[in-house]
Amino acid sequence: MAKALLGYVGGSDPRLIAEMRRLQQRVQDLESELGRIQAENDALAAAASHDSLLESIDVPQAEPALT
Repeated sequence: MAKALLGYVGGSDPRLIAEMRRLQQRVQDLESELGRIQAENDALAAAASHDSLLESIDVPQAEPALT
């Protein structure tokens, strides 16, 4: 009866299994890419905090905007 409720009459569909494997591989690929991008972002943030371009600009007071 459980098989009838779930719709499994002749066993697992090979197309469904192939699609599930493809999606699992895609998730793994995206997770590894996310880890790489996060590491790159952390490195860039660390470099930006040490060599901040804005900190090296010496402006004693704000200049008026041109009208």
